[in-house]
Amino acid sequence: MIICDRLRALREEKKLPMSRSLSIRLPLFELPLLVAAFAPCLAAQKLATYYPAPGQWQKKSPAELGMDAAKLQQAIEYAQAHGSTWDFEKDQVRTFGAVLGPLPKQRAATNGIILRHGYIVAEFGDTKASDPVYSVAKSFLSTVCSLAVAQGLIQNVNDPVAKYIHDGGYDSPHNAKITWKNHLQQASEWEGTMWGKNANFLGIEQFGAGQMKPRAIEEPGSHYEYNDVRINRFSLSLLRLFGKPLPEVLKENIMDQIGASQNWRWMGYNNSKLDINGRQVESVTGGTRWGGGLWINSEDLARFGLLILNHGKWGNRQMVSEQWLKDAVTPSEHGPDYGYLWWLNTEQKQWPGGPASSFAAIGNGSNTIWIDPDHDIVFVWHWYQGAAMDGMVQRIVAAVTSQ
Repeated sequence: MIICDRLRALREEKKLPMSRSLSIRLPLFELPLLVAAFAPCLAAQKLATYYPAPGQWQKKSPAELGMDAAKLQQAIEYAQAHGSTWDFEKDQVRTFGAVLGPLPKQRAATNGIILRHGYIVAEFGDTKASDPVYSVAKSFLSTVCSLAVAQGLIQNVNDPVAKYIHDGGYDSPHNAKITWKNHLQQASEWEGTMWGKNANFLGIEQFGAGQMKPRAIEEPGSHYEYNDVRINRFSLSLLRLFGKPLPEVLKENIMDQIGASQNWRWMGYNNSKLDINGRQVESVTGGTRWGGGLWINSEDLARFGLLILNHGKWGNRQMVSEQWLKDAVTPSEHGPDYGYLWWLNTEQKQWPGGPASSFAAIGNGSNTIWIDPDHDIVFVWHWYQGAAMDGMVQRIVAAVTSQ
């Protein structure tokens, strides 16, 4: 039987015996005090992690999951009041430049799910609507890379990509130095053009408000730059490594195994098809900056988040290396608080109201999978105003009453 500190203190004060069957003899007038002391202990006992079966997901009340219902409701109301204003037609080209791939004509309103110990404790909006999640796809790309390591396709992330990929993209003396880890930490400094977009990000027509200023290229691994051209190069390299579409790799090894729906799609551009082993295959993107990307609903994102929260385990199966995930949430040397294509909070600057151990997949829109190991929480939020995230994190954490 688990005895909390409060009951242990009471035992010491009253010299109560400890045994497998706890026997307590107190005057009748003290029994209510004992019950009051013992109740928080029961609430503090963490539920065993629950993994939802395909097409099913159990819900529990906030009280059952150690959360305050009123405070949680305040968090939901806050989320609903901070829905996104993103408009594909008005904002996409202005923000990111010329489009290369598909975009939806409309999107769902703000929606999301909060999990605790794997159970749904709260949800709002249409959580089955599959929309682009922009750079959330980068964290999925990171996980696909982990599979390449696990399967022996990559011997070491510190190896140069040129050791494995021979399509001309890493032939120059500069690009030949780039490692897999450099790509994962957005520190590759890869030079070249992918699908009509140059890695220098110069020009408003191609890059919109996201265009960059000219600068000298640094040594690979020495400079962080958030750069979708280089991420798309990384994606193509993984495609060549696996020899089949990355969505197939993700579906077979991750999404089907965690019971995700069949509604998600991961796409490339209109011009990103190439021949792989005699088959026309689309090289997918690490975001929807120029269209395409990962289109997925909140429920499927929550399943993926739950897998990552539980150190890559789903039930009794280790699907993603636990060591990989530890490395993935270790801050890179030169970047902001950033790991292997995951945003971190080790300095508590990303979300001052959240634990330093929390981390997230984040995409424009805004779209996020926020993972809080300290409180065993996954929060998925589709289509919100980006600046509102810390306020939501504060409210979720404040709603926690016990472990």
